[in-house]
Amino acid sequence: MGFMDKVRGQFIDIVEFLDDSRDTIVWRFPRQGNEIKMGAQLVVREGQVAVFVDEGQVADVFTPGTYELTTENIPILSTLRGWKYGFNSPFKAEVYFVGTRQYTDMKWGTQNPFTVRDADFGMVRLRAFGTYALRVNDPAALLRQLVGTDPQFVTGEVAEFLRQVVVEAVTTALAGAGIPMLDLAANQAEISRTLVGTLSASLAEYGIALPRFVIENVSVPPEVEEALDKRTQMGIVGDLGKFTQFQAATALEDAANNPGAAGSGAGMIVGMGLGQAAAGAAAGAVAGAGQAAAAPAASAGPPPLPGGQWYVAVDGQQAGPFPEAALPGQVTAGQLGRDTLVWRDGMAAWQPAGEVPDLARLFAATPPPLPPQA
Repeated sequence: MGFMDKVRGQFIDIVEFLDDSRDTIVWRFPRQGNEIKMGAQLVVREGQVAVFVDEGQVADVFTPGTYELTTENIPILSTLRGWKYGFNSPFKAEVYFVGTRQYTDMKWGTQNPFTVRDADFGMVRLRAFGTYALRVNDPAALLRQLVGTDPQFVTGEVAEFLRQVVVEAVTTALAGAGIPMLDLAANQAEISRTLVGTLSASLAEYGIALPRFVIENVSVPPEVEEALDKRTQMGIVGDLGKFTQFQAATALEDAANNPGAAGSGAGMIVGMGLGQAAAGAAAGAVAGAGQAAAAPAASAGPPPLPGGQWYVAVDGQQAGPFPEAALPGQVTAGQLGRDTLVWRDGMAAWQPAGEVPDLARLFAATPPPLPPQA
């Protein structure tokens, strides 16, 4: 390399930035001590602006286009340098290329749940997450407030700062919206649109705007989700007493179709007794004391029996003990008759159910066997 080549290599003729990344917001042109030649070309592409900085002071800003650097088109730098009557020698200045396109798929989320007051559920802890788009609308403010002398400023360097600003705005908006938790999904789009303006205004001093903001999901802790699922199931079931009776009948049908699983006829009796007892208890809980006291004379069944545990002879085998609340169901199902042997604590021996005073009332409405056909 000759002497003139070395001299020519000290001067920069073209100032440009070809961005092959998707996350670079600001890039400083690597001058490395070389001087920019007066008359050099400045190339600013779409989605960029070029900012000249002289000794820490923001000077001229160039929008997309191709420029020949002269004292006429860098007036602020010329004034700072005192080039009142023109200047033709090489000069030194820092050139920052700032991206002005939208940086999409920026993510945010609440690290910890926040508490809101809900009209239906009281105090509820919520989590939320989503995405937003970032755009620089004031390059000079961005350089002064956030970038400083960073030679390459990427989205990752500002992501945490923006997440904190976003989370604060989101929690404030959701807590103050007065929207029931169950209606938040239907209002997420409207809340997101409102937050676009709120967040852009709060970030204006940093030269940043958020042209797009999305709340993807608002969720509750797992234990609250389980409670909501149970409440939904109850709403689908409707009449809890009838549903419990249906489940008991289904279990008996399954046992009848699978004798091995039921164990024996005594096993079926056990299933029937427990199913009927559960159905009666559930129906009583749903009806409440008010319904029980409404019209006792209108009931077609016998009054509740006093407490006790009964054993029943089924196919020559002892089954039980059964609560007395289960016996009416066995009578209805034909599993307990007048001649069925029963016993409980305090009885001297097994007796037919129809001869036991405490059980005789169960058969009061049961017709006698039909006479033999002629």
